Amino acid sequence: MTQSKTVLITGASSGIGEATARKLAADGHQVFLGARRVDRLEHLVGEITDAGGRAACRSVDVTDLSDVRSFVSTAHERFGRIDVMVNNAGVMPLSPLNALKVDEWNRMLDVNVRGVLHGIAAALPIMQAQGSGHFVNLASVGAYEVVPTAAVYCATKFAVRAISEGLRQESSGDVRVTTIAPGVTESELADSISDDKAREEMQTYRSVAIPAAAVADAIAFAIGQPAEVDVNEIIVRPSASAQ
Repeated sequence: MTQSKTVLITGASSGIGEATARKLAADGHQVFLGARRVDRLEHLVGEITDAGGRAACRSVDVTDLSDVRSFVSTAHERFGRIDVMVNNAGVMPLSPLNALKVDEWNRMLDVNVRGVLHGIAAALPIMQAQGSGHFVNLASVGAYEVVPTAAVYCATKFAVRAISEGLRQESSGDVRVTTIAPGVTESELADSISDDKAREEMQTYRSVAIPAAAVADAIAFAIGQPAEVDVNEIIVRPSASAQ
């Protein structure tokens, strides 16, 4: 049986975050869940605990460093250690650059890039002090290619991949780092697209998708490896899709 770990998950109220919480709790880990939609978090915690799992939650805005630090410190005080930090929160309001949706560009930078950095800033000192830890950062197949309407989104995911690799190189083996890059996955991620053309194209693009549980399985695999094994990158995408 895999050793029980304390796992923090941002963006846990739906999609990949929710599926990961369910999977890891079922595997015997204790999960601490964060998102802005507290009602959904509380419902999820109730379902996990009713099934015999261990879970708790707290609201968190990943764009606010002090709030992320409070989220992490609350989990640390409750469980005594932080074994895994899953930086999952993300947004994807796609649009062509000439639409000049600057507010949406900034939102993607704040959530997708600063959110990951804030998670690292909050959890890394604790992991270093305890001599072990594991960051799982959610990127995308967009971290490896750029497509029209996704320039800024892909840039944020290229950044997640770069940040993860830099952290891995600096960790000296005490802190493991995994980048998970999902292809098209069933989630609410595309709901934030306000550009009509980009939304229409994304509906076609997302006609073939994998369940969020498939990405959760990949995360479970990475954190379940022995301490001397560091799974650095996993790409998970539909077998029927070239994207």
